[in-house]
Amino acid sequence: MRVAFIKVFKIAEFFKEIYFPTVHHLGHGAKSPACIALESYFASQDTNDRQEGLLLFPDTGIYYEFIPEGQWHDLTPEAIPLKAVEIGKPYAMVITTNGGLWRYKIGDTVMFTSTDPYRLCITGRTKQYINTFGEEVMVDNTDRAIELTSRALRAMVSDYTVAPVHLTLNGRSGHHWLIEFDQAPEDIKAFADLLDTNLQLLNSDYEAKRFQSMALNRLQLTVLPKGTFRKWIQKKGKSGSQAKVPRLSNERTYLEEVLAIISHPLTQQKTV
Repeated sequence: MRVAFIKVFKIAEFFKEIYFPTVHHLGHGAKSPACIALESYFASQDTNDRQEGLLLFPDTGIYYEFIPEGQWHDLTPEAIPLKAVEIGKPYAMVITTNGGLWRYKIGDTVMFTSTDPYRLCITGRTKQYINTFGEEVMVDNTDRAIELTSRALRAMVSDYTVAPVHLTLNGRSGHHWLIEFDQAPEDIKAFADLLDTNLQLLNSDYEAKRFQSMALNRLQLTVLPKGTFRKWIQKKGKSGSQAKVPRLSNERTYLEEVLAIISHPLTQQKTV
């Protein structure tokens, strides 16, 4: 079994190294047209319309189950079978395979766009979200907001991470974005304003919390020098395509570690 998993891992690494750079540059924030995980090969894009989602493979030796959003962090969640999923609702994926995995939580969150045939979009990770104030922001929301904002203002984002700003921190609540640009926009403030607006359009819960800034203030944005995330990853002792910057966190641990790379205090950096 160990040898089999090592082989799968090496194959996954090969495909990611060869194909991901090409897919990534198809456009601002373009996503991979397949769902390839270490555990298996689940789905693939079979149309030119990304909004349709990926076509799920239901007959490849995998039994799928899905945990509704409200139970992702319960000790004994009630998973539902594939035939019971509903369009537009977020789920955490659970798989049982003929290779030996039994009710394994892969960590990915998905949302179905069709049930005949089964099509889904990968919306993020169960451990990467922000819901400190009831805003329920997922990676799919922030990725899409970045894509729309970058396209409108002719910017290119290489990496980013987001964490909450708690009420006890400078008396403000909201979200703090750290962004590293390949091509920075001419007006950083305009980028932050539009990014916040786009996130509201994509997430009604965030929009409700942002209404008249009653619960959340407009997002804060800190522009990082190029290479900052790479230095943080190296400091964590990680390397290769599996070394990724966490997009979202309900805690400020990652964000504070990255800020330490560029020498705190935050006021010395460009924040809008």
